[in-house]
Amino acid sequence: MSQDHVANRDHAVGRTVVVETADADATRALGVRLAALLRAGDLVMLSGALGAGKTTLAQGIGSAMDVRGRVSSPTFIIARVHPALGQGPDLVHVDAYRLSSLEEVDALDLDTSLAESVTLVEWGEDKVEALSESRLEIRVERLHGALTGTGAGTVAGGGEGEAALADLEEIDDGRRSVTVTALGPRWADVDLTVLTDLTALA
Repeated sequence: MSQDHVANRDHAVGRTVVVETADADATRALGVRLAALLRAGDLVMLSGALGAGKTTLAQGIGSAMDVRGRVSSPTFIIARVHPALGQGPDLVHVDAYRLSSLEEVDALDLDTSLAESVTLVEWGEDKVEALSESRLEIRVERLHGALTGTGAGTVAGGGEGEAALADLEEIDDGRRSVTVTALGPRWADVDLTVLTDLTALA
């Protein structure tokens, strides 16, 4: 079993759970746990440095939601819809990194599908908060290791896109700190402690 560490604390504007995952598999497993809490209409914001593991976490969410297509970095598509294969909601995966204004966000019409889908936005800080007062804000950070070699430069320059980004997440030892903050009435009565089940992240 991976030796993951968990902490809970109050947050000025919401409730926060911090989970430390031991490797990429544990980060995906945390995504699976997160998916069990999600339903149509939910907004999830993912933040973290390039290669921190945002897409790895998103892959766990997409896998558990049973949607069509592999969840990957939407860097060059901006928004990708993964239709549900069963009775659950669709997953809308958005990369807002290249969006420089609220007008560009509005042009995506995310609000039109919000009620029927789970909307997962990377790099959405100060861009998509107006979509919903209730949301999960998730930050993924490295605990050890640093970006080295050509991977970081390749991604920063937009050279090899998704493949380079995937390599970037494997450069360090894989340990991550994942901070999940629940905001708004939707999450007021949701038990976030299910995310701290260490056996699920083994």
